[in-house]
Amino acid sequence: MNAFEQLYDRHETAVWRFVFRSVQNQAVADDLVQEVWFGVARSAASYTPTAKFKTWLFTMARNRVIDHSRTAKNHVSIDAENEQGESIFSDLAADSRLGPMRQVSSRQQAQALLEAIEQLPDDQREAFLMQAEGDMSVEDIALATKVSFETAKSRLRYARTKLKTLLADFAEVSA
Repeated sequence: MNAFEQLYDRHETAVWRFVFRSVQNQAVADDLVQEVWFGVARSAASYTPTAKFKTWLFTMARNRVIDHSRTAKNHVSIDAENEQGESIFSDLAADSRLGPMRQVSSRQQAQALLEAIEQLPDDQREAFLMQAEGDMSVEDIALATKVSFETAKSRLRYARTKLKTLLADFAEVSA
């Protein structure tokens, strides 16, 4: 296995999930992630490790998402359906081997989480998704988003606080 394949195997899922959660459309996420990996291949010869590879990779992914959002005319709702006729949050929902009530509860929780993430300001959502989907450290998020460590840390703290509030409201409503 060559180095590119190893990097791809190691990071493909995290990058795709970050992009998908950012654009909320599977086809668009697939296209953007493909562009990211083409960019990695094109830039491999000139890559100089000034940061971790993951930071560089997520910076490229972030830039593709930003470029897309600047040119996108239509945004897909969180309750949109994928090719299989399932809602896009089905990946977060419970395993089908669980009982029906648990599946319903888990789907509702997953939908509440995605709706709460959608309500975050862009910079907070981006930092949260980089950490949640990309397993990136605060330092790596700061480098990828070109902000100070303290700014990245604050964005994560504000995102978590807002998510806790929004999800607490969901728990009260569903109780």
